[in-house]
Amino acid sequence: MLAETARMFRVLVFLSLLLSAAPAWPGAWLREQGTAFTAASITAFKDPDGSYDYNTALYAEYGYRPNLTIGLDFDESRDYYGHALLFARIPVADFDKWGRFAVEFGAGAHHRQLQAWAMYKLTLSYGKGFQTSWGNGWIALDTALEYRTHDAVFRKLDFTAGLSSDRLLNPLVQIETAYAPDRSLHWRARPSVMIRARDSKTTWVVGLERKDARSDTGLKIALWNEF
Repeated sequence: MLAETARMFRVLVFLSLLLSAAPAWPGAWLREQGTAFTAASITAFKDPDGSYDYNTALYAEYGYRPNLTIGLDFDESRDYYGHALLFARIPVADFDKWGRFAVEFGAGAHHRQLQAWAMYKLTLSYGKGFQTSWGNGWIALDTALEYRTHDAVFRKLDFTAGLSSDRLLNPLVQIETAYAPDRSLHWRARPSVMIRARDSKTTWVVGLERKDARSDTGLKIALWNEF
């Protein structure tokens, strides 16, 4: 138990030191040329034996050209399985106040313990900003086909909505789903709060997570930065 706790502490320290620079959710929006966005997170569930089931993730994107954003998507679940994916995003259509579309191409690797296989992903994203009496906000829908060469083609649909006013706290809701033929639907739901730092360049995200694989609730902590 002490070794597991120490390991989680090292991961938290690593994530805190890795990023030190206003959040903006990716998807249909491209990054301005020469700017970057990063998001690092850890999600933890406590098992009955006192150990922790945790997941760490790192996302980074960079505006390489006005119509080209490139980036990295890394995800790891307790050293058991995970993936690393390089991607490129280009715009498809911009309907102004009605929203915008972008397409993303990704390639990388997926692993289970010491075995690894190629992985490819194609994503079509829709995003739209809106205004409410509580402040500005946005919604994002991401539909994806994810092919793991050792496994199957997963069909994914993710939904994100949040507010982005200048106040200290803003709400955020994220729902992720994944489905493959002859398998049950996988899902995750995360209601969260975004906490804006004084310098407005850093945002902490603290939320709860529920998923199909567990009957309890986990805690997620994330750090967003824009450079």
